[in-house]
Amino acid sequence: MKAPDMIETARLILRRPRDEDANAIFSKWANDSLVTKYLSWSLHESLVATADFIRFSDTEWMTWPAGPYVMESRETAGLIGSTGYGFCSDHDAEVGYVLAGDSWGHGYATEALSALVEIAPSLGLSQLHASIHPDNVASSRVLKKCGFSLEPAGSIKATFPNLPTERAVATLVYSRDVSAGSQP
Repeated sequence: MKAPDMIETARLILRRPRDEDANAIFSKWANDSLVTKYLSWSLHESLVATADFIRFSDTEWMTWPAGPYVMESRETAGLIGSTGYGFCSDHDAEVGYVLAGDSWGHGYATEALSALVEIAPSLGLSQLHASIHPDNVASSRVLKKCGFSLEPAGSIKATFPNLPTERAVATLVYSRDVSAGSQP
């Protein structure tokens, strides 16, 4: 089953990225070094990188039941971030999110991730996970609020290209069983 192209929450509209979103994505978060500090993808240095992200999103949506979403504020109709699934298999996907700096601290990441958790079983997913930089305290809080648990031996090495040193660090891995009938 395919995910809906658009998901509405109390304050957000999650929808597939479109070509006309490139300027907002680039200027609001993808080109912001503070926002992208702990992300696994490189800061967008030009609109070409953002256009590549939109093409990548389209490919993910064609290949898998879902892919990246942008987050649109229902109040302002402006883009404030992105979220989505990165499928590892038919039953396992990584989740992630990024918010523009002026949208931090308002619970938007928790709201968006909760929506992804809610529809995951209908996509055939039984497991969701997220790998984060150990200093990313805000993301740890979001994941815990959404019922994810820290894996005791789940650390994997990853490079965070927007940090001053691009050496691999041991990440924190959070996971959640989302199979039908599971509880957080």
